[in-house]
Amino acid sequence: MNNRYIGALIIAPFIMFLFIGGIYLKYGVMILSLFGMYEFYRVIKEKNIQAISIAGYILCIIYYITLDKTVDYRMHFFFLIITMFIIMCIPIFDVEYNFIDISTTIMGFLYVAVFFSFIVLVDNKNYGNYLVWLIFISSWVCDTAAYYAGRAFGKRKLCSKVSPKKTIEGSIGGMIGSTLACGILGYLIHSRIDFIPIYHFFAIGAICGVFCQFGDLTASSIKRYVGVKDYSNLIPGHGGILDRFDSILFASVVVYYYLTFIVGI
Repeated sequence: MNNRYIGALIIAPFIMFLFIGGIYLKYGVMILSLFGMYEFYRVIKEKNIQAISIAGYILCIIYYITLDKTVDYRMHFFFLIITMFIIMCIPIFDVEYNFIDISTTIMGFLYVAVFFSFIVLVDNKNYGNYLVWLIFISSWVCDTAAYYAGRAFGKRKLCSKVSPKKTIEGSIGGMIGSTLACGILGYLIHSRIDFIPIYHFFAIGAICGVFCQFGDLTASSIKRYVGVKDYSNLIPGHGGILDRFDSILFASVVVYYYLTFIVGI
């Protein structure tokens, strides 16, 4: 069987959690976060950066256990500061660690666990079971449209030092694809329930079409810096969790904050 099909079968249970939602999605995303953090902490060792991974994992678990429908920013900020406070003392007792190790420990938590958690936070919103699909539709269609537009029309390099194969034409195709796909999703949702004006779906698609590509390029820049091709081989044919979900991480942030501050839900 083709490795990509095997990889798709591995990802399938997570898609099921999207349909179920609730506590199953919450802890499913937590597991994804822990695997993603493991990948991040593992690859940065290539540059002799020794993140205090156990601290990151504990912070991740506490964060998801306390994550609720309403975000308690004060509590989460408290845990982050206390964790930072404690692990900054570690290099005093063990000189093998330094401030870069501390910084990357916190970055792994914020970049992976917190960004992933916006999937749960969107699902927790009113009509979140519909809106959460914006994160995945925008990312999947953006990646696919960018790939085919780049193959058909790509001539000018987008960011050759980070990802040599990406082109400006492909990038534009990805943004257009994401915009149209989210707009179509909006029309389908409106055929069942009308709670957000259609133009918001197009706007979210356009913004995600830009930042999904930043998510992809961010993951590529980290891999290029540490000198690895993939974060892991966890998902055959797809690489690791961070290889498959890099653009989704950024899309989840965009969708959550757009719905919160622009739409007001």
